[in-house]
Amino acid sequence: MAINVIEKLGRAIFESPFGANRLAKDAPELAEIRLAVLDAVKAKSHRVGGRNVFPFDLIVVRLLGVPDDQAPVFASDFLIGYLTGEIKTALTRSHFRFADNLRVEIQTSRNLPARGEAWLSVETRLEHAQAEQAGTTGPARLVVQHGTANQPELSISKPRTNIGRTAEVFHSSGPSRRNDLAFTEENEINRSVSREHAHILYSPKSGTYRLVNDRYYKGDANCGLWIVRDGLSQPVHRTPRGVLLKSGDEIHLGTAVVRFVNGD
Repeated sequence: MAINVIEKLGRAIFESPFGANRLAKDAPELAEIRLAVLDAVKAKSHRVGGRNVFPFDLIVVRLLGVPDDQAPVFASDFLIGYLTGEIKTALTRSHFRFADNLRVEIQTSRNLPARGEAWLSVETRLEHAQAEQAGTTGPARLVVQHGTANQPELSISKPRTNIGRTAEVFHSSGPSRRNDLAFTEENEINRSVSREHAHILYSPKSGTYRLVNDRYYKGDANCGLWIVRDGLSQPVHRTPRGVLLKSGDEIHLGTAVVRFVNGD
């Protein structure tokens, strides 16, 4: 049942690139997601001065049973923008007070829901406050665990930090990029790292870090980039937004492994 819903929703998104009105008509499952998010918001809200207050700034929607070839669609700016706008509009109409930087994030998994498990779940977080608290202990850093890089540990203080095989990347048209963390030594582990493998985006405003896949690959069979968190692996496919990093995440670049540390 869940896989049929996801495939139907995925097809509607693919076929409705020109407007949210058609998307809303072709994908009624979006109404189910919208209602689930609003129910979570109401459950986590409280009243202050006679008004409902939603104190969180991040809503994470998790979908189970999403095929690999549809995962990038659910992370698209189009769908996230549509859902974020719908939630903000609904909260405004219901006279809720909420953060100006409120945003929605969609996470998917190819795993099918177990018996009795819902295909859709919603979590709320106070991301900005957590980032400020973590930021008081210094910048985040990358610690190399498997493979040999140009430095065993790298502080992340720039808006963008590149990771790859070589220090400098050149294309036929000229210089392409410079990798801050480069696995230049010739060995078996390093050979699994692409020249332009990934980059990390840092937002000073929110204090968050996002991992983005830069590899070129056909299909979704071998994205070459994973995060291992709490003993579970999740692929990081090539999307503009990437995946939000948490302290302790293991970043697997082929067989090379780097640990992301923030506030420890």
